[in-house]
Amino acid sequence: MWGGLEYLREMNVISILLRLVLAMLFGGFIGLERERKRRPAGFRTYMLVCLGAALTMLLSQYESFMVTTAWRETAAEIGLRTDVSRFGAQVINGIGFLGAGTIIVTGKQEVKGLTTAAGLWASACMGLAIGAGFYECVLLGFVLIFLTNRLLPFVEEAIIENARNMNIYVEFQTLDDLGDIIGRIKSQGGQIYEVDLDRGREERSKNPSAVFSIRLPSRHYHVRVLAAISELESVYTIDEI
Repeated sequence: MWGGLEYLREMNVISILLRLVLAMLFGGFIGLERERKRRPAGFRTYMLVCLGAALTMLLSQYESFMVTTAWRETAAEIGLRTDVSRFGAQVINGIGFLGAGTIIVTGKQEVKGLTTAAGLWASACMGLAIGAGFYECVLLGFVLIFLTNRLLPFVEEAIIENARNMNIYVEFQTLDDLGDIIGRIKSQGGQIYEVDLDRGREERSKNPSAVFSIRLPSRHYHVRVLAAISELESVYTIDEI
């Protein structure tokens, strides 16, 4: 078994084919979960990122091999040196630009796309490990990434639902209504520790809005606070973010 694994770590046709296929399968499988949620980066994007990272690592290994064998004399004459890690480092840097394109800030001052960006980065790292032939790390990493995307969202939702802190986005008629909203929050025992106010723009007929960061006396007060604010006629939109 171990002899076969060592053979697959070497640079040969079978090893290269296996690594590229694994990169496509593992990257695509992780991207499939994001595709189902209609995220900006999905099945093909994750697959290409993982495959590209694996190709980059294979290229760095090939260059290192050639410099020490067929290109040895030429490399010695011109003083050519190679560093296997430099290709992988550029992949990690480059994937940041791709991940940045998936992150957006909504009109409710809510940041979305962070998990997708982190997933792309993790997929690229997994591709580098595949290209390096580090199969044990690849298998464990794939399982952990998959479990993080599939199971931890339920844990995250449970934590948010039971938290005493909450963020509320409220869109209302005029700035004069801000006092009424604050009064409703305090009437339910909420303590406001931060307010992000958008005064609106008359030329675009945009109503004023605010994001309230609130600390509640109990986790059961989430619905009560939302209901109390929604009763105001001046409130157009209310949402917990």
